[in-house]
Amino acid sequence: MIDYNDRRFIPVNNTANGEVSPEVLFHYKQTGRIVTCTYSGGRIVSGQLIALVDDDGGLDMRYHQVNDQGELMTGVCRSTPEMLPDGRIRLHEQWRWTSGDGSAGTSVLEEL
Repeated sequence: MIDYNDRRFIPVNNTANGEVSPEVLFHYKQTGRIVTCTYSGGRIVSGQLIALVDDDGGLDMRYHQVNDQGELMTGVCRSTPEMLPDGRIRLHEQWRWTSGDGSAGTSVLEEL
């Protein structure tokens, strides 16, 4: 299992229907199999997520955030980790809004 505790990530790619951009900073915490995260920046005023880590380090998460339009947005996401040669983690994400238009997308986050 990957230890996500105290790791920080930034988005390097996102589909157009997403709200995160390279200005968003994600700060992960982990206790056992439970991962939590706070994030903000760019269009995101405040966001939080909670996830369970599987044996391969994948994350099954739920998130909620308030954007710069004052909207509360929610969604689900499945993140698959890739270990980079320098020891950092890259997360390949498939997500779907559970609010708004209900559309789906993909994003990539990289550890700082």
